[in-house]
Amino acid sequence: MEDVLDLYAEPYDRRRPVVCFDELPVQLVAEVRAPLPAAPGRGAREDYEYKREGVVNAFVLCEPRRGWRHLTVTAQRCKTDFARQMQWLIDVGFPRAVLIRLVLDNLSTHTPEALYETFPPAEARRILRRLAFHYTPKHGSWLNMAEIELSILTRECLGRRMPTAAGLATELAAYERRRNRAAEPIRWQFTNEKARLKLHRLYPSNPS
Repeated sequence: MEDVLDLYAEPYDRRRPVVCFDELPVQLVAEVRAPLPAAPGRGAREDYEYKREGVVNAFVLCEPRRGWRHLTVTAQRCKTDFARQMQWLIDVGFPRAVLIRLVLDNLSTHTPEALYETFPPAEARRILRRLAFHYTPKHGSWLNMAEIELSILTRECLGRRMPTAAGLATELAAYERRRNRAAEPIRWQFTNEKARLKLHRLYPSNPS
């Protein structure tokens, strides 16, 4: 916890950005009957019945201090998908960064080994030399600011039925463009000093 909070407290450094990473399962849902459009004095109506079209995955990368995010829809969230996200991050997202400090949780796919299982050794090593993994503690994924971005995404974009992965990707791309134009940063307030007061039971040497 303190490692991640120290990272958030550092001054912004565009050559060594702090990027948060997470993913979210999304249920695809199709209409069984065509919704009725809105009319004067009446809102739009949709039938309670729907058809499940499977589950896909949405990856999110966000740089909280700059107010930037990138979203990708994939069929699953296996090690190969994670590895390709890391490759995109260093080659396309931050090609000029010397080192990317990446905050992520302890999911079994979030490992350096995933890159070696996906790419030739030289390519895996090239990617990993540009990354420093900072894991949130077990049961402490709330320390990952990407969860804040996913919460906003869920409220603003995922509250309606979407039947296909392609349609979902189009919606997320529009959301990403709008949010990146606004460039609204995430203002993190929880510090190590506050943690030692509020979570004093986690520190055996702290007087209660």
